[in-house]
Amino acid sequence: MKKVVFASVLAVTAGAAPFVPVALALDDGQSQTQGQGAQQGSTITIKDPAEYNAYTNAVGQSSPAAKASAIEQFLQQYPNSVVKEDMLEQLMAAYQQAGDANKTLDAAKRLLAVNPNNIRALFFVAYLEKSTAQGDQSKLDDAAQKAQTALNAPKPANMPDADYQKLKDTTTPVLEDIIGTDAVARKDYKAAIDAYTAELKAFKDPAQTQTGPGLLATYNLGNAYLQQDPKDLVNGIWFLTRAAQFAQPPYKDQIEKAAEYWYKKYHCAQTDTNCQNTLDGYAAIQQLAKNNIFPPADYKPVPAPPPPSPQELAHNAVASTPDLKTLALGDKEFILANGSPEDAGKVWDVLKGQTVQVPGTVISATADSVQLAVSDDAKQSQKADFTINMKTPLKEVPQPNTQVTYIGTFDSYTQNPLMIVLKDGEPPAPAKKTPARRPVTHRPRQ
Repeated sequence: MKKVVFASVLAVTAGAAPFVPVALALDDGQSQTQGQGAQQGSTITIKDPAEYNAYTNAVGQSSPAAKASAIEQFLQQYPNSVVKEDMLEQLMAAYQQAGDANKTLDAAKRLLAVNPNNIRALFFVAYLEKSTAQGDQSKLDDAAQKAQTALNAPKPANMPDADYQKLKDTTTPVLEDIIGTDAVARKDYKAAIDAYTAELKAFKDPAQTQTGPGLLATYNLGNAYLQQDPKDLVNGIWFLTRAAQFAQPPYKDQIEKAAEYWYKKYHCAQTDTNCQNTLDGYAAIQQLAKNNIFPPADYKPVPAPPPPSPQELAHNAVASTPDLKTLALGDKEFILANGSPEDAGKVWDVLKGQTVQVPGTVISATADSVQLAVSDDAKQSQKADFTINMKTPLKEVPQPNTQVTYIGTFDSYTQNPLMIVLKDGEPPAPAKKTPARRPVTHRPRQ
């Protein structure tokens, strides 16, 4: 199976390896050329007839295995030949056609030692290193570096423009995908977005984005938008939705659920169960995504209204509670901290002068005053929100982080940062012990 995939992805790059016209220099100053269609000034001349014969024998082999063996023999016999780069390129193609990935990679690396900008060699090395990285970040980084070098490499001087364009069209999507994969592994989601976007743009036929590598790039691009910080829900929803339109089971259902989840997060208010159940407006987005690779101008998902502010929540609590005395202490504290002066004042009017028990975690303490974290938020941040000023000095000062309860009378407060002050604090009276009943004994009658 691996050989089939390898061959299908790389066949164009290897199969299109150019045949460079090579000539034998003759004594009369003319040349005998091997190959057809030589361009003016593009023919390589071999002066040694034996080397020329070895060359023609090697490139003339019909089977990939025989051709690779003959080229290896040629390179061993003529390591500094003027056709070394051409022979290494044909050797790489022969090994690829034979389905030998390891020897293809070795030939590609040997070719890069001769010409570091050889696009085909860079492509093979990048592709094979990425395919075999298996979590090796350094190997994946090198694959991405080779891919970027291939994208930036100049057109070979002896390659016709049409062949060069065909080569670029074939290799660019794969090279960008390698760069994107490496970026995701490094958690550089901005670079991943750039790479996967370039990959999708490199496909000449929109149908190529609806299956195989193009469809996977669409899905990967959506995930990259959702993994960056902060998340880009608008673009993430788009590309996941498009991927879901063309994915096959069982992946289709998984991608659809992910796209719908993020759409609800973006479009539906948390309290709007009708929106969440019906996915209001999502069907139109699905149709747009099916017909467009990238978001068109009319893709404008409506965001959910912002949640109520803390001040609005505080006001709603005051307005909806006929008797503010019935509010829990935590709710009263929330209103004091976040309410408008009017709402906070209403709650404080209920609290001031009231004597209550206050349990909490000690933040700091002296004999005369104890600062407590009472609310869950205060405990989590380890910041005091209550101060208990003692009626008489404590005989035993509590240690930080201990759990205590004091009785005190609400005296004052400040809103920002919130601090509620109680006076006349004292520990709760110990529970009275019920005296043990003495057993009744009866004296025997005399």
